[in-house]
Amino acid sequence: MLRAAMSPAASGLLRALIERTGVERNRILLTGLDSCDWQSLTFVGERHELQLRILPPVAEAAARRLCEGLGDAEFDIPGQLVVDIAVRAGPTLSADGSTLLTIEALTIEE
Repeated sequence: MLRAAMSPAASGLLRALIERTGVERNRILLTGLDSCDWQSLTFVGERHELQLRILPPVAEAAARRLCEGLGDAEFDIPGQLVVDIAVRAGPTLSADGSTLLTIEALTIEE
């Protein structure tokens, strides 16, 4: 099986988002990930877009916990700061009962 490389910042962000839902890891699927380098005059980091599918029967409650107050949330990701994060799309209920959402974030190196 071929695995796509995931940066430490993207991996830490995914773990933090899953933890925020309060459900087991196997109830959340990463269906898409796009990370690219980002920099300003004083900071270096990455911009991320994560597509998630949360499986039933916990989908709606987990999505609500993930989305509520997301922009003001603090994340514990070693060596990284999440300086901007938002839900870009969703949450959307699928026909199979799962919930889809897309999250965008900007992380910078500490």
